[in-house]
Amino acid sequence: MKAVQWQALLAFVTFSLALSSPKDFERALPVTPPAGLPPLDEIIAKAKARPGGACCAALSYVLGPKVGYPLSVSYFGTTASYWSQQEQSVTPNCVVQPTTTKDVAAAIFVLSVLSKQTKFSSECKFAIKGGGHTPQQGAANQPAGVTIDLGALKQVKISSDRKTTSIGPGNRWSDIYLQLDAQNLAIPGGRVAPVGVGGLVTGGGISYFSGRFGFVCDSVVNYELVLPYGKVINVNASTPNLFKALKGGSNNFGVVTRFDMKTFDSGKFWGGIVYYPLSTMPQQVAAFVGLAGAQPYDPFAALIHSYVYTAGSWFIISIYDYTKVPAQPYPPTFKPFTDIQPQQLNTLRVSNLTNFTLEIAAASPETRRQLFMTLTVGLSGPLITEIYKAADAALQPIKLAVGLAYTVGFQPLPTEITTKGSGTNSLGLDASDGNLVLALLAVTWTLASDDAAITAAANTFLASAKAAAAKAGLSNEYVYLNYAAPGQDPISGYGAGNMANLRRVSKKYDPHQIFQKAVPGGFKL
Repeated sequence: MKAVQWQALLAFVTFSLALSSPKDFERALPVTPPAGLPPLDEIIAKAKARPGGACCAALSYVLGPKVGYPLSVSYFGTTASYWSQQEQSVTPNCVVQPTTTKDVAAAIFVLSVLSKQTKFSSECKFAIKGGGHTPQQGAANQPAGVTIDLGALKQVKISSDRKTTSIGPGNRWSDIYLQLDAQNLAIPGGRVAPVGVGGLVTGGGISYFSGRFGFVCDSVVNYELVLPYGKVINVNASTPNLFKALKGGSNNFGVVTRFDMKTFDSGKFWGGIVYYPLSTMPQQVAAFVGLAGAQPYDPFAALIHSYVYTAGSWFIISIYDYTKVPAQPYPPTFKPFTDIQPQQLNTLRVSNLTNFTLEIAAASPETRRQLFMTLTVGLSGPLITEIYKAADAALQPIKLAVGLAYTVGFQPLPTEITTKGSGTNSLGLDASDGNLVLALLAVTWTLASDDAAITAAANTFLASAKAAAAKAGLSNEYVYLNYAAPGQDPISGYGAGNMANLRRVSKKYDPHQIFQKAVPGGFKL
């Protein structure tokens, strides 16, 4: 930073910090500062005294080498580890790499104090990174601010009775599954190996086991949570409003440093991927509706059904998993799909959970530009067809984009899944919604110069798909947060009652609204 820029910043920070004395501010804090931290006036003095960002300077004083700066190996290790190019291109002033909950509490204390003291200046804004799989820029990486990388919090601890597994937010799902597979255990979690724990669980989460256990968040029995100003608490059924808020409330309440999750006996099961030509679409749609609308729904069935455009043509990819143990190859539930011919590729087999998630990961390219966009609709074969047509029409102006892979996928969201957490999570779904379909537009490409055109195409798709759903009388306000695009508002889709609870909880546990004003990434209340 040029000297004149630093002098201006220092003058601003010094003025802002002088608005109230450290002792006065400390007396006004909603919690006691975390144990072991230097005195608050000492932290603020260091923040005033060093270039490179006052908040980063204060964090360095408190956490030492766990704070990395541009050109350092630790800084590059974080910024290069995001899934999308958009997130990799963000340049925070510094990266914090905590190794314990105590470190996280210290960082949140410093950032809360200085954010409040500087009236939420941009350099004190921060982001929280778990796996870094959310594609949009700034979701988990803070430009010209602070990024907290939880990647070192990778504990996986199975309880002695094998009924609970405690996992850290820095894990990728394959880290956990490798350990659980070895003991013939499982937990509901992500279906793609490198996806991170933290974002998926706090956004709701869908797993191969959702037919039996609901959304992933429905299997959390306790959260270890770092609140604003660094207070660490356990959140469970004894604090029902906050417990509910964390189940779908994303990054709006604090930093989760441990998830305690229900665990169950499992083992190898049947599944895999089948590729088909587009000409089989009528049979595919009929099979999808039959499976998704079955009464009763087969709780062991998991399906991702996608239409993929790449290299100038469309084809169909279906991912089937049947989680019943002992394994049941080619179960009757999937027969309407597996009977469809021709099949261009078939990997169906009996294997373990880790292997299936690695297979999907191999088909999900990293370090490219990425976009997700989603909607939820009522179950209908003709509507699925119309949504595919909307995707095809929106594709036409961008077909020549370099490195384009363009997918519209469909997943069953039957009442068998949505009612498992009705009233205990914040997602707002219940039996009255009926059987639903979750639609996802996923686009990858190479050049930043194509960003505007591809975003416009995605918006065109969404408008057309929503119009088709409205015409069919099958609209639904639920927007799956983990697939939502910038400009979508998944939290409002939870319904007025859940929104009101989320805001009440936020004001109770975050009275200065640190996680609303100082954490701009993600979806706010």
